[in-house]
Amino acid sequence: MAKRQIPVIVLAGFLGSGKTTLLNHLLSRSGGSRIGAIVNDFGSIEIDAMSVAGQVDSMVSLGNGCLCCAVDTSELDVFLDRLARPAARIDVIVIEASGLAEPQEIIRMILASDNKSIVYGGLVEVVDAAEFDATRERHPELDRHVGIADLVVLNKADRIGDEAREDLLATLAALAPGTPVVPASYGRVDPEFLFDRKPREERVEAIRQLSFEDLCAADEDHEQDHHGHLHAGYESVEFASDEPMHPRRLMDFLDSRPKGLYRVKGFVHFGVAGHRQKFTLHAVGDFLRFYPSPWARSEKRATRLVMIGSGIDARALRDGIEACRDTAPQETGDHSMWGVLRYAQS
Repeated sequence: MAKRQIPVIVLAGFLGSGKTTLLNHLLSRSGGSRIGAIVNDFGSIEIDAMSVAGQVDSMVSLGNGCLCCAVDTSELDVFLDRLARPAARIDVIVIEASGLAEPQEIIRMILASDNKSIVYGGLVEVVDAAEFDATRERHPELDRHVGIADLVVLNKADRIGDEAREDLLATLAALAPGTPVVPASYGRVDPEFLFDRKPREERVEAIRQLSFEDLCAADEDHEQDHHGHLHAGYESVEFASDEPMHPRRLMDFLDSRPKGLYRVKGFVHFGVAGHRQKFTLHAVGDFLRFYPSPWARSEKRATRLVMIGSGIDARALRDGIEACRDTAPQETGDHSMWGVLRYAQS
């Protein structure tokens, strides 16, 4: 069976954009998922690391400089190995990059890593809505960072007016066509947008004192009731099919993923002879990978997918995936699997 891989999410953004606030929000609202954090502070006093200490199951701090300045991947691999070891029982790893880091270099190191227990989980670029123009003037590379992001979080969106917010959303859409942009206040993005939280039945419900997560949830619910705030604004579309999927049609659909679609996850059943094993699908932004594995003896051969995005046309998305069913699998040749196998990890 294909070994489960831990997604590694890069959290980037210029100084003061709210990366640590967002990370703390994820930690406090993880829903039982264990988060390993690599906090990449710039400077000898690790303020960001101090602010998340005690709220994370396993944390590594890289003080005194940018992670992206490493010559090769060996240093990062050491930290990823530490967090990805089975004994740590980590579900997701978040790298909070320094405000001066080059995110594409961190992505390159993750993709080049020899660690088979991890998989790239996407680049989340945090943008300060209130200071966007000033930050852009100070750091022109902001445009490039937004352009390569898999998800843009427009943080502090509550600090600007509706008209200014719409103008800024239009600017970000022009910088990153098709990339979902999620407005947020205080870094409050639903963790389900970034990683899979454990189902309630999988959590250990022991008799305990009120936890830090309970307190945060109660406090946030109170604020929602009395003040309201900008929500994550994402949608999910579920798809299920007992019919096999046509590999070429599915790859055409995935290669032309519609605007705003951020994640696709689940498993796919193909009816092509010789390729009837289970194909687990992981897609985030432009990153795509299939993991072939045997079906469990009692497992039903079927396709089950969840597609998550912001501002997506749910009906068009559903119509697109519906058209990928293979109505005549006996006529589908082996060569049709070539596109899938290009992205398959053995």
